[in-house]
Amino acid sequence: MKKIKIAQFGLGPIGLEALKLAATQPWVEIIGAVDKDPSKAGRPLTEVTGLAQLDGLKVSANLEELFRDTQPEVILHTAGSSAAISLEQMRPALELGVSVASTCEELIFPALKAGHLVKEYDGLCRHTGARMVATGVNPGFVMDLLPITMTAVSRAVDSILVERVVNASTRRQPLQAKIGSGQSPEEFRAKLQSGRAGHAGLRESLALLAHAMGWPMDSITEVGEPMIAQHDIKTNFFTVAKGQACGIHQRAVGLSGGVEKIVLDIKMYLDAENPCDHIVIRGRPPLDVTVNGGVAGDDATVASLINIVPRLLSAQPGLHLPIDLPVPRWGFNT
Repeated sequence: MKKIKIAQFGLGPIGLEALKLAATQPWVEIIGAVDKDPSKAGRPLTEVTGLAQLDGLKVSANLEELFRDTQPEVILHTAGSSAAISLEQMRPALELGVSVASTCEELIFPALKAGHLVKEYDGLCRHTGARMVATGVNPGFVMDLLPITMTAVSRAVDSILVERVVNASTRRQPLQAKIGSGQSPEEFRAKLQSGRAGHAGLRESLALLAHAMGWPMDSITEVGEPMIAQHDIKTNFFTVAKGQACGIHQRAVGLSGGVEKIVLDIKMYLDAENPCDHIVIRGRPPLDVTVNGGVAGDDATVASLINIVPRLLSAQPGLHLPIDLPVPRWGFNT
């Protein structure tokens, strides 16, 4: 079996887990990694990851340094939420025809916040033969790709509602920090309202749904509020007193023709009871599906990133939406 040469960009918690999962795949050859953090750049990759099979590889400080020694076929990009910044980070790879699978939330539907760059980067990919797509759990699956796929059995679709409850106590430290754990409600509310905190990608999920359904949106609105701890909470990373913020409640609504066509509602907080993902498609037939326990974000995000690689390489060159690629699934078989 010909192995796909892969390098990792970003060695935070998700990037490290992506490398560890990639290393278990018989069809993957890991050839390097990039991280600008001075505490990681230049170090042996075995030290950073704990993976003995990566002996002989080191962490490069940037893509240019990586490309001086080797050239992958695919970059796994796990280094930010901004579409514009992520595209700029990946430009050196795309210019060499190297494809990119990213967990950047805004890249799920880049036209929403980086519309001025979509044509440029799509053209660049087509010129060099590169492909780029974003994936993940939310956005990337639960609140967009999964309900889109469910409509394959619909004769008519009137509206879509997706509700997600996440027990953030089981999640990584950066996410627990991002949802305001231990902050005062007033402080975190101000951050939410100014866009300095909260869950990224909810509007992109809604825009992708609307695009797939062919529903022109009059407006997409999003609101967010802190979830308040009803008792003292202690996780592996935070101690939260009763009355402090312990999470977020965000809701995005898409209006088309003056009617609520899409509603996405997410509650992500510490010690959340009855976590689940709930999808309601009103139409013919009506569909009402609940994933009890919900899709585990960190673990599943890494899996989605690895599993999309063969599908990405089978696609035509270009900057893609997740719905442009073949149906994602586990494993190498295309």
